[in-house]
Amino acid sequence: MLPTLTALLCLGLSLSPRTHVQAGKLFKPTLWAEPDSVIILGSPVTIWCQGTLDAQGYHLVRERRPIASNMQSTQESRDKAKFFIPYMTVHYAGQYRCYYQNPAGWSEPSEPQELVVTGLYGKPTLSALPSPVVASGGIVTLQCASQLEFDMFILTQEGNHKLSWHFGLHGHPHGQPQALFSVGPMTPGHRWIFRCYGYNSKIPLVWSESSDTLELLVSGAAETTSPSQNQSDIETGKYPQDHTMENLIRVGIAGLILVILGILLFEAQHSQRRHQGTSRR
Repeated sequence: MLPTLTALLCLGLSLSPRTHVQAGKLFKPTLWAEPDSVIILGSPVTIWCQGTLDAQGYHLVRERRPIASNMQSTQESRDKAKFFIPYMTVHYAGQYRCYYQNPAGWSEPSEPQELVVTGLYGKPTLSALPSPVVASGGIVTLQCASQLEFDMFILTQEGNHKLSWHFGLHGHPHGQPQALFSVGPMTPGHRWIFRCYGYNSKIPLVWSESSDTLELLVSGAAETTSPSQNQSDIETGKYPQDHTMENLIRVGIAGLILVILGILLFEAQHSQRRHQGTSRR
């Protein structure tokens, strides 16, 4: 059984892209890239294809172009295979799909996964207009510009969910290719970090080097507090209570005590003087 399984695995991983793969009614596999689908020139990347536990082989294809012959492929487990690229180049950029095979036949193709290579051209510049400091709820324009003849630019936002915007060429007063991106409304409590790339639409998966990152700062983000919350904070000791009236009463009592003590002292001194005058007589 083991030699048979090994033979089927090798067949599934080494099938030529020209081999006819018939899509059946099996569940489609999942395809993704690690550490990312946007890879710097010369960096390693792994493409994963996850099928089912009864999979006997996996097959990776690239649209319009054959798979590079030196891509390393191994089946990590019964339900997963990886295709390793040790050194990212232009030749690996493209849109990929994968299949898996089990006794019932070949699965449906996975959703496409684009693999982008960056760093082939010099980096563009990214700036905020009019300023990287934006009021809460405001909208800011980001300008991505380059000295190179790009006809497309892409803006990416870093964070828990990576977003991207593609934009075509805009005019520039000095003839410099640029794109303008409108971002907002800005909200506090989130890091707004961006970078941009330039590329040519004829080879859309080959991008320039990344621009320097640009972080937007949201001003006026202080939270307002409701009266009920203020009252709650006072009751819980978060804010000191207003003791103005109580302090005035204490000051008044202290003043009254001082006055009484002054009167008693004056009476005592006056009584002592009268007693001394009587004794002399």
